[in-house]
Amino acid sequence: MEAADGEEQHFAPPPIGDMNELLNPGQEENIQGQMEEFLGPHSEYNEEEEEKKYYRRKRLGVIKNVLAASFGAMIVYSVYVGLLQMQLILHYDTTYREVKYSNLGLEDIDRKMLMGINVTPIVGLLYTAVLIRFLGTKWMMFLASGIYALFVSTNYWERYYTLVPSAIAIGVAIVPFWASLGNYITRMAQLYYEYVNYEKEHVQEQKKLPKGACHSYIIVFHSIFNIIFHLSFVFAEFPMCLVLNRYLHDDKHTLYNVKFCGAKVSGVIPGFNTTVLTSLPRSMLLIQVESVLMGFAFLSMIIFLVLCGAAHRPTEEIDLRSIGWGNIFQLPFKHLRDYRLRLLCPFFIYSGFEILFAITGFSLTYGVCILGLKNLWLLVVVYGLSCSVFSSLSLLILRFPRWVCLMSGAVVHFILLVVLMAFSVQRKENQTYSEYMGPLLVITALWGLGSALNKTGLSTVIGMLYAEEKERLDFVYTIYRWWEAIAIFIVYLWSNMPMRAKLAILLATLLVASYCYWLMERRLAKDLRPRLPRIPRPRHKVKGYRYLEEDNSDESDSEKSEEDEEENNDDEEHVVEEMGAEDREEEGQDRGARGSVSPRARRRGGQSHHGKHVKDEEREEREGE
Repeated sequence: MEAADGEEQHFAPPPIGDMNELLNPGQEENIQGQMEEFLGPHSEYNEEEEEKKYYRRKRLGVIKNVLAASFGAMIVYSVYVGLLQMQLILHYDTTYREVKYSNLGLEDIDRKMLMGINVTPIVGLLYTAVLIRFLGTKWMMFLASGIYALFVSTNYWERYYTLVPSAIAIGVAIVPFWASLGNYITRMAQLYYEYVNYEKEHVQEQKKLPKGACHSYIIVFHSIFNIIFHLSFVFAEFPMCLVLNRYLHDDKHTLYNVKFCGAKVSGVIPGFNTTVLTSLPRSMLLIQVESVLMGFAFLSMIIFLVLCGAAHRPTEEIDLRSIGWGNIFQLPFKHLRDYRLRLLCPFFIYSGFEILFAITGFSLTYGVCILGLKNLWLLVVVYGLSCSVFSSLSLLILRFPRWVCLMSGAVVHFILLVVLMAFSVQRKENQTYSEYMGPLLVITALWGLGSALNKTGLSTVIGMLYAEEKERLDFVYTIYRWWEAIAIFIVYLWSNMPMRAKLAILLATLLVASYCYWLMERRLAKDLRPRLPRIPRPRHKVKGYRYLEEDNSDESDSEKSEEDEEENNDDEEHVVEEMGAEDREEEGQDRGARGSVSPRARRRGGQSHHGKHVKDEEREEREGE
């Protein structure tokens, strides 16, 4: 009972003194101070230091993008050139065609495949800029690398309906791929400058860069790209060197009917034996080689997709597209009115001439004709290594004028062209020509020196001329690669011409290109303004998408005031008027010497003396009234 009574006892309330201790005002202030310390800015946090770390990571990301794009392009091109070279040699052999595909007509398929690769890029100017603006620079590179991978995959099943369409697809992708690469590398140089100078006002407000601000980064990044990319010629010879060479006949068999080599030759190698293989490679071996190449093609796609960052911010991408697809289509043609591009066009053409001549004309008519087919890989490897090593010489532009790079390459090629016009060999039976190995390798290395200076110099000069106008880069590089594609098509057409005629065309083009480039630099030294087409302002009011507007972006159409609607209509009419007034502005520029004033100058309201005079007259009339 006592225990039960004890259980029924109630606990007494705490004393009043304990209650006062829990509600001590000093403890409340202490808790409040701890909360403020926890929620407030940390004393150890340094905003300036964290900002430096952030932009340091951004700069490392830009370098990663440049290296990834360079290695991706190198892998794609090495796979493409290596497979195409092995394919053409196998299909050239009569025994291979008869045993493997007796009724297929591989030789005819090869001709149509080469035609698709070389002819299709001629129409590249029509769609390249639209594709780059629609897909974006990074995704255009990824898509083009996928098309090269498609070409590799079609070689598993060699038929007309697999090889020819894939070759045409490569021809379609050539100009967009190379234009995107040039645009991407130059854009990375601009971004690197912005991340280095992030504290400057013009960078924070995303204004146009000062003239010459990022030229040093353009020079360095294009040099890095070309150093890595030209190694593709080295890796492209691995299938030839490691697999195909063991199946090739010796020189006495393949060159038995060849009488002349070098400058006296008409065509490629007249009299070259149509049987070049001692035995046919096993089908499984060819499948294994193609599988390895296919793996590297997929690796390049992954590099472009994962390691390459975007070339533009999302808002910039929207701005680049929202000028209208009709304007994007027209602007490459309008940029040809720029005298800088017009005067660089001969160099663009020569750039296409010289690289294809080095791989096909010189390597076959001089190298293979004298040294034999088994030494073809050595000539191409020396050319690739020379291009890669000497591409670093373009860094001299950091200390010397920019014309040094292009003109030095032109002088080297001029001397070599003169030498090649006089260099010919008459082949005789039972005679070795190993003594020509040294001179041919020296000529190959020197040609690689000229090619490196030419390729790196052209990309760098274009980047420096248009570095401050990032919205024009894709149009400019499109024009550059399009003229190169036309030159490659011309080289494809002249394959049966005499060698001295080919060398004469190369020499004449080089002289014209050098003169035009000197003329361009002279006009730039006189500060003669180029005639640039006006790029319309981005139309931010895109249907179905709320762009960053100054007013409330969450406001519905019904909540908009009548004044806002009138302002929107005025903006749209203003855009249309500006687009329609482009020709009037150009006519105004032509009449500038006769004292006429352009519509844009009149809209500025008072910048010219004529505008001030009109304003003064109107003010006097109002005062008189």
